[in-house]
Amino acid sequence: MKPIVAIIGRPNVGKSTFFNKICGKRISIVDDTPGVTRDRIYADAEWCGHDFLLVDTGGLDPKSEDKFQQDIFKQAQVAIEQAHVIVFLVDGKTGVNANDEDVAKILKRSKTPVVLVVNKLDNFEIENTYEFYGLGLGDPMPLSVEQSKGIGDVLDKIVSYFPQKTEKQDEKMTKIAIVGRPNVGKSSLVNRLVGQSRVVVSDIEGTTRDSVLVPFRYNKKDYAFVDTAGLRRARSVEKASIEGYSVLRTMNAIEEADVVLIVFDGSEEKLSEQDFRIAGFVHEAGKPSVVVVNKWDIKNSNKNAFEEILKKDLAFMDYFKSIYVSALTGESVGQIMEKVEQVYQNASKRISTGLLNEILHDAILNYQPPAHKGKRCKVQYITQPSTNPPTFVIFVNDAKLVNFSYRRYLENKIREKIDFSGSPIKIVIRGREDKE
Repeated sequence: MKPIVAIIGRPNVGKSTFFNKICGKRISIVDDTPGVTRDRIYADAEWCGHDFLLVDTGGLDPKSEDKFQQDIFKQAQVAIEQAHVIVFLVDGKTGVNANDEDVAKILKRSKTPVVLVVNKLDNFEIENTYEFYGLGLGDPMPLSVEQSKGIGDVLDKIVSYFPQKTEKQDEKMTKIAIVGRPNVGKSSLVNRLVGQSRVVVSDIEGTTRDSVLVPFRYNKKDYAFVDTAGLRRARSVEKASIEGYSVLRTMNAIEEADVVLIVFDGSEEKLSEQDFRIAGFVHEAGKPSVVVVNKWDIKNSNKNAFEEILKKDLAFMDYFKSIYVSALTGESVGQIMEKVEQVYQNASKRISTGLLNEILHDAILNYQPPAHKGKRCKVQYITQPSTNPPTFVIFVNDAKLVNFSYRRYLENKIREKIDFSGSPIKIVIRGREDKE
């Protein structure tokens, strides 16, 4: 795995701003409200040929008795244990306080190298770093994230602690986004799947605000779960609010994912309007997916009956694959990754042009394209230019003659011969006018 660099510090010292600056895009939520970043946020970063994972953590207040603060502290401790290098960020404007000293004591017990960074020195007042020597963590490095001063020096220091490269890692990490309404058990599923507490779990809706990247290995391959904020109805969320930014990140997580787990609450009698709206987002994005019906331990419902509900409400994505699980008891959770691999393989299938044209020929023999105003569509051939989602281009004499029903018929005929379950497929009709 890539070296892991964890950013540690008390609230409001600029950790998330530093994180976003290094990663080159706005990934972590930045807000003046303490406690906005609750979980560990992972992102890929690079400096002078060194690739690494940067981890943003919640602001630490070790002595706080607040429930969320205690959870944040636990998550930060995990980040410290996993990290190859720790960046301890402090505030050069306010100077050392008791919270900094408490965090420093924790870091000194760790054997991980610590880079002490004094932020908010907009005029690079070096003298403001002197008092931080008292923390006993080596030479403090001056930094102004807002002014982009000192970032290069800090990164040079960080990568100096990395182990020497032995071989190039080219294997792609497969991202699995987990989406659903608030409080359907997305974070509990992540923790159960990876076998440890990696994200904050609470009965309070909205606990997960950022999209949290959780790397892991399965079947000797690199994966990462992306635990997203629960999606509520648009009118329930102010776009300028912290939660509004979370919704945007969830949509981005779907777009960037290789596979999506769509989590429903199995303790409820039926799907809500928001449930199948979320499924619609995934379908429109063209992502392979697994429908995970969670909380199946709460009542002994009839799976066949619930499956019929899914077939009715998800008729627009009748290719869906479902699994019934309990994140609480662990029932069937171990089968989720098998489903993930299956739907991803289906979405990645490339079919030979010869086989595709055989399927197309048989489909036309069974049902000719409909005529319009005396003019009949003449289908010429089919090819597959891309995967994820599998995309098929059918060449005809006039694309306007192929209506939605016939396009759907052709898709069904392809699915009858090739297993694309769990993955949408895209059919593009091109006429002579498209070639010219």
